[in-house]
Amino acid sequence: MSLRKVLVITGGAVVGSVGAVALAPVALGAIGFTSAGIAAGSFAASMMSAAAVTNGGGVAAGGLVAVLQSAGAAGLSGAASAVVASVGAGVGAAVGRLAGKTSTPKKEEERKNDQMGEEEKAKNEK
Repeated sequence: MSLRKVLVITGGAVVGSVGAVALAPVALGAIGFTSAGIAAGSFAASMMSAAAVTNGGGVAAGGLVAVLQSAGAAGLSGAASAVVASVGAGVGAAVGRLAGKTSTPKKEEERKNDQMGEEEKAKNEK
């Protein structure tokens, strides 16, 4: 693997991890998990309603809705930040790997032919 590819993948991982941690609170707020509680009429309110119906009227402590509300109200804990950063790094590295695949086999062959001298081109054509 070339140094360029390693740098692109590493850069994607770094950007992904930092971006995921920075944007997690924004995303939670956008779907309705705010510091003041669950926003009325939001996606979070729909989740809470469904969880309450499933659990016979209450939201289970430690369930998805409870954990997301806690993160929305108090921010991400250290462990949650580490998990979010790890997932973001994985996604960023995958995107970086895909972005690093810019040359097609045909272009690669053309580049090799351009590097060869005129004599070697003539040999390959025979």
